Amino acid sequence: MLERLHRLPRDARDTLFLLLVIAVVLAPQAGRLPLWCSLLAVAVLAWRGMLAWTARSLPSRWWVFGLLVLTVGATLLTHRTLLGRDAGVTLIAVLLSLKTLELRARRDAFVVFFLGFFTMLTNFFFSQSLLTAAAMLLALMGLLTALVNTHMPVGKPPLREAARIAGTMALLGAPIMVVLFLLFPRLAPLWGIPSDAMAGRSGLSGSMQVGTIASLALDDSVAMRVRFEGAPPRQSELYFRGPVLSTLEGREWRVLRSRFPERLQVPAGLQVRGEPVRYQVTLEPTNRNWILTLDATPEAPVAPGRDLRMTPQLQWTSPQPVTELTRYSARSYPAFRHGPLTRTAALQDYLELPPGFNPRTMQWAAELRRGTRAEVEPERLVATVLERLRTGGYGYTLEPGEYGIHTADEFWFDRKAGFCEHIASAFVVMMRSLDIPARIVTGYQGGELNAVGDFWVVRQSDAHAWAEVWLAGQGWVRVDPTAAVAPGRVGSLQRLQAPRSAIATALESVSPRALFNLRAAWDALNNGWNQWVLNYSQTLQLDLLRDIGFESPSWADLGYVLIALLVLASLGGAAWTLWDRHRQDPWLRLLQRAAQRLGEPGRPLPPQTPPRTLARHASALWGPEAPRTRQLTDWLLRLESLRYAPKDAANPVTLRQLQQEFRTLPWPSR
Repeated sequence: MLERLHRLPRDARDTLFLLLVIAVVLAPQAGRLPLWCSLLAVAVLAWRGMLAWTARSLPSRWWVFGLLVLTVGATLLTHRTLLGRDAGVTLIAVLLSLKTLELRARRDAFVVFFLGFFTMLTNFFFSQSLLTAAAMLLALMGLLTALVNTHMPVGKPPLREAARIAGTMALLGAPIMVVLFLLFPRLAPLWGIPSDAMAGRSGLSGSMQVGTIASLALDDSVAMRVRFEGAPPRQSELYFRGPVLSTLEGREWRVLRSRFPERLQVPAGLQVRGEPVRYQVTLEPTNRNWILTLDATPEAPVAPGRDLRMTPQLQWTSPQPVTELTRYSARSYPAFRHGPLTRTAALQDYLELPPGFNPRTMQWAAELRRGTRAEVEPERLVATVLERLRTGGYGYTLEPGEYGIHTADEFWFDRKAGFCEHIASAFVVMMRSLDIPARIVTGYQGGELNAVGDFWVVRQSDAHAWAEVWLAGQGWVRVDPTAAVAPGRVGSLQRLQAPRSAIATALESVSPRALFNLRAAWDALNNGWNQWVLNYSQTLQLDLLRDIGFESPSWADLGYVLIALLVLASLGGAAWTLWDRHRQDPWLRLLQRAAQRLGEPGRPLPPQTPPRTLARHASALWGPEAPRTRQLTDWLLRLESLRYAPKDAANPVTLRQLQQEFRTLPWPSR
């Protein structure tokens, strides 16, 4: 196989290499493209490779045109449009694949190169992760190598030489890329496409149907990374507040739909005490408006470019959805109190239950109230229900089975098993049945300390639901009923794990510690990528200008600094060119230019070819009697005599005169 590959003509070898590079460019898109598009790309690339391997002719243009019409129609049927991100990327992948069936000349190869570079960039429309960047760096080097190889002379120059030149070009261009990255003004998100952004992104939702958070436990992706200033709180205090759900419609909880006007609704009434916890959050894109913070955060988190507002339920929100990696600083107080201290009419919103649902839970609540005095404290009723959870044989599981419409009844009396939202929902229904205002809070609880990077990683599998009950004289009080069923869920790293892949299971069985350390190192590397690359915003650019002496920099100053650096770089390049010319023998440089002009396309002459040899080459091209041959021969022999013949005072020849004549000689046209 390798011997056959080595014997292939250069065109076939170069075509196979280019097809391999295209496959690398398209591979990351396989999971995002329609199935038919991925299969078409594989089939076309394999077909084109077979034609190159067997030296067969390419299909007619009618075949290519027919395939193009079919794929455009398939794109329209799949996406219902030819516009937008998804449809556009599908068409680009189709065009890149089909264009390989027209690789007949260098011009066609250049079109493939340009399409390849553009297709490579479209990968960042979907992901800007470190893994994607590494894959695209490999694709970039492949495309550059193929491009350099196309410009190399005839014969079979080794691909490693083209790869070496491409690597040198990339290294020489790296400083320019770094300067542009640091100083080019960031006026808008580079990769944001609002109409398509974040399609299919998993995470917390603005509503909760019993069983939905359990599905998040199967998602081990990162939700956010948190870096604390100083000692972090205890893990049992790491409650990151998200949507607060207060309206129950059948078996689905939604954000509060109050029947009271806004001025009469329950106010936040937040009061904090003690020392605050200061921290920075790097939030992954969610396409949601909420900003997750620890309970409780009285002051708006510092998020450049976002005007944050706090709801009466202590949830911080942003006018714009979080469609890109977002970093913000916050200050929270673990010791706090919120809500009214005395009962108000608006608390009735937190007692509403849909009629006809959960009759057994309602009956149990009535029995509890009949068995006690009317003046019994609500705290005692809360403690009674929690004791039931602790001692009643209830379990914490990811697979409790599918619940019906009476979710609370099934949990309390039938299944006695559920995930955090099953437990929280049943608890809140019971509280409301006992005439105790209650609501559900969703968010994340806990996290995992990354000792390599000294930050906490909060994953989607840390999604959690807990309850808040209103008690006279205390306001809203957090009650986590899951802790009564499974104390290890709160305050430790005991989480219900999703089924792992075979590779992860094998690695964990061999060395669990090694797998943990490998994962921590990868998270730390990703965090550095997020902080210093993806989250490098205009604010950080202006901070950089302050560090170098600007008192109150603006985006215009970024442009001035960038222009100044470009001017300095241009002057440096010009100075180096002048120095190099002064260092190099001008006679040799003129000889090299003559050899370059007389060389044939694909067959250049060595730059050290003597003038008399160049004259013989010109004679072989046009004949010894041709006027242009005589003119070029005369000039070349005078160039030789200037270097080697004794000085002729009667007919002096100067280098400047030969340089001027060089521009008017009848060199071969290109």
